[in-house]
Amino acid sequence: MILTKTSSEPKFAADENGNLLQGLNSYRSSLNLGTLTENSNADCFAEEVANQFKNQPCSNTTGADTVPGTEPQFSNYPDLLAKCHLNITDTRDGAVMPVCVTNLLPNLVLTNYTETQYSQYLNESSYSGAGIGSKGDWIVVVLTTNTVGGSFTPATKNAAGLIVSSVGLVQKLVPLLLGLILVQLS
Repeated sequence: MILTKTSSEPKFAADENGNLLQGLNSYRSSLNLGTLTENSNADCFAEEVANQFKNQPCSNTTGADTVPGTEPQFSNYPDLLAKCHLNITDTRDGAVMPVCVTNLLPNLVLTNYTETQYSQYLNESSYSGAGIGSKGDWIVVVLTTNTVGGSFTPATKNAAGLIVSSVGLVQKLVPLLLGLILVQLS
C-alpha cells in the first residue's frame, strides 16, 4: 500500500482510491453491471464524511459491521454538503458507505464492500458513479446515480442568492411556467 503524508496520519493514496474503484468495478462486472465512474463531487463528500470518523476506533459495530438503521447521524450533515457545494436534493439517492480497516489494507478494504451489507448497493444497477475519501483507518465510498436525486451535482447560487441545483432547476421551473401559461389562457 502506498501512503502519502498530508498531516501526521497516513492517508489512502490517490492511486489506492483508483485501485479500490477498479476492484469495485471488477466486482460489478462479474455481476454484468455497468462500471462506476469517478465523481469528483462525491470524492469531496466522501473525504468530508471520512473526516467525521477519523478519531472513532474500529469496532465490530462500526463501518460495514453496523446494524442497518443504526448508522451514525451527523448533525452537521448540511455543513458537510456545503463544503463540497452540494445540497440534499442532489444527494438523497446516493449511498454513503463508511468502512474501518486498520491500516487500510487494500484487500480487506475491498472485501469490506463486496462481502458485507454494502454489497447490496454495489449490486444495484442504478448506481453509476463513485467517490472515495479516507482519513486514518476509515475509508468512505459514496455511490452516485445519473438522476437528479443522486447526481451529486454542485449547487449554484441564483440571482436571489439562494442555492439551487443546476440539474434540477429546469425540471422545477417547467411546471411552474406551464401553470402560469394556463392561468393566462383561462
